[in-house]
Amino acid sequence: MTIKYDQNGLVPAIIQDAVTKNVLMLGYMNEAAYQKTLETKKVTFFSRSKQRLWTKGEESGNFLNLVDIKNDCDNDSLLIQVNPTGPTCHTGTDTCWKEKNESNYGFFSTLEHVISERVANKDTAKSYVASLFSKGINKVAQKVGEEAVETVIEAMDSNDELFLYESADLLFHYLMLLQAKGFTLKDIEAELKGRHK
Repeated sequence: MTIKYDQNGLVPAIIQDAVTKNVLMLGYMNEAAYQKTLETKKVTFFSRSKQRLWTKGEESGNFLNLVDIKNDCDNDSLLIQVNPTGPTCHTGTDTCWKEKNESNYGFFSTLEHVISERVANKDTAKSYVASLFSKGINKVAQKVGEEAVETVIEAMDSNDELFLYESADLLFHYLMLLQAKGFTLKDIEAELKGRHK
């Protein structure tokens, strides 16, 4: 791999969780740190403050286990995918931006959070979600069944707009059913990953 180090012999190394795809931290590598990372499979940086090689986790035990290294289009920064052992930041947080390193499914994660909030608020007069949950899990499950049938019917028709509409209804109600059973998309992801092996 061709790496263009800067005038100080360093290259920025963006550390990303290989599973969640969250950015965990930014460090710098020189050639020796890069080579040591390849040899040990533990991410090693050049510490600008200590002026020496520094393997992340050498004191805390919170190593960054190497999965893959990619170079950017200009060969002057690295994307390093890792499996972290414990929190990444020296402050004890998962990332150096004080974010949790957990799976994020984009808008679906937002929707899960909204459903959770509406269930907790129990405002059945203003919230369809709270109203359906108040009727019990059987009603939530029944609604998923209804939406599944409607989705299948629309799949056999030629109106793509209605098919997408019913598919969205099905997915929304399925997210509700998952929560009613005490699960999230993360649990479904784990189940599917287990099958993939």
